[in-house]
Amino acid sequence: MERSQERNGGEGVAGREPGGEGLRLRREIGLWSAVSLMAGCMIGSGVFMSPQGVLVYMGSPGASLMVWAGCGLLAMMGALCYAELSALVPKSGGEYAYILQIFGSLPAFLVIYTFVLLVRPAAIAAVSLSFAEYAVTPFYPGCSSMPQAVLKGVAASCILLLTLVNCWSSRLATMLVNVCAVAKVFSLLVIVVGGAVVLGQGRGHTETFLLAFHNTTQQAGRIGMAFYQGMWSFDGWNNVNYVVEELKNPKQNLVWAVMIAIPLVTSLYLLVNISYLLVLSPNEILSSDAMAVSWGVPCIFQVVLGAWAWLVPLAVVLSTFGSANGMFFGGSRVCYVAAREGHMPQLLSMVHVHHLTPTPALMFTTAVALVLVIPGSFSTIVNFLSFLGWITYGTTIGCLLYLRIKKKNLPRPYKVPTIIPVIMLLASLYLVLAPIIDHPQIEFLYIFLFLLSGIPVYFLFVYFHCQPRCLQMATLYLQLLLEVAPTTKNVD
Repeated sequence: MERSQERNGGEGVAGREPGGEGLRLRREIGLWSAVSLMAGCMIGSGVFMSPQGVLVYMGSPGASLMVWAGCGLLAMMGALCYAELSALVPKSGGEYAYILQIFGSLPAFLVIYTFVLLVRPAAIAAVSLSFAEYAVTPFYPGCSSMPQAVLKGVAASCILLLTLVNCWSSRLATMLVNVCAVAKVFSLLVIVVGGAVVLGQGRGHTETFLLAFHNTTQQAGRIGMAFYQGMWSFDGWNNVNYVVEELKNPKQNLVWAVMIAIPLVTSLYLLVNISYLLVLSPNEILSSDAMAVSWGVPCIFQVVLGAWAWLVPLAVVLSTFGSANGMFFGGSRVCYVAAREGHMPQLLSMVHVHHLTPTPALMFTTAVALVLVIPGSFSTIVNFLSFLGWITYGTTIGCLLYLRIKKKNLPRPYKVPTIIPVIMLLASLYLVLAPIIDHPQIEFLYIFLFLLSGIPVYFLFVYFHCQPRCLQMATLYLQLLLEVAPTTKNVD
């Protein structure tokens, strides 16, 4: 795991350096592609599957809507904090890059260790399984459960197809993000319009809003679990930070992407959930795992689109497919940056000499995601991924507060009010501790032990540079086989 040699180059240079010494990723992501990437990653399977979980934990429709609004606010505040960090540390990699620069090597390694081996591959596997459920359901009408072999086969096919797209061209991957983002917004708008139509016809469950806060939970742990479910639907608010080195004019476009994408998604989510509550009773929502393919929502589509109602389930499939693609696009870059810094095998820091895509990192992410598809299911991983996520978010926000205290004079092109990172840090502490204290589960201990297992791995392979001869030979042969070469950083 040798640290790749770092060379400085000009801003916005794509492909090879002028001297021909190395390769770098192209800056091909403009403002609207950044908005599409951020919104596209957030609008995935969550809004079609998480409303049930939020309602289960909160107990009332009104409190559920407040959680959805709170999740949007948290995502907005977190993204604004990350935008300031990105201006101070203009590197791809998101949380990993910021923690490495500010808190040092070991904390950053623990972040990348859990991210590469568990968090991002598990998220890709979960969204791919959700894609498979929506894609397969029309072929098994009336079946309460689909064959698991079929579901997992379709999910694996989705992962492999996205690997091919992302390995072939970053531009093709961003075009797919843009197309899928349109499909996502279309499907949500039809649900919103459908709810308005049902309300206008006097057939809506308006009584739900008369007793909106009846039976609301008072337990801190259940509120935290409800936020876990809701924040899963906002997962991706930090995805553009993973690809800053491929973003055109990052200091300006990142902030604008945040200001456009997150309010848009939050508004759509609130309107969609109100539409759900108008068309479906709370009991019907609690009985539905996939909101867009069961109980009353297809009826909305029939009312609004008539014979063209099949377009919306198709849009939902594209939505989950696009979300998985965005996770691939951003997640592989984190793996790539970590390898470039010496925290992952050197091979993963290389890019294809012709396509200029991080092919080894993409293939590694694919392999781990395929392994996790075999035993996994969507419902079993959301809470525990969120638990790990909020540990990382809290640590990253701590980086910003540390810089505010210790390095006040650093030039900041963009700065958020100090109260925002303070609120985010307190929210992170609450969302990590409340579920453990109020509703302890053995799985939380397993996740904590997995995190700690990264410490001996760090000292063995990173600190003491234990590099078996066979690993060095494998790197050489795979470099030739995959046609990849070391890279340089894009710097401003």
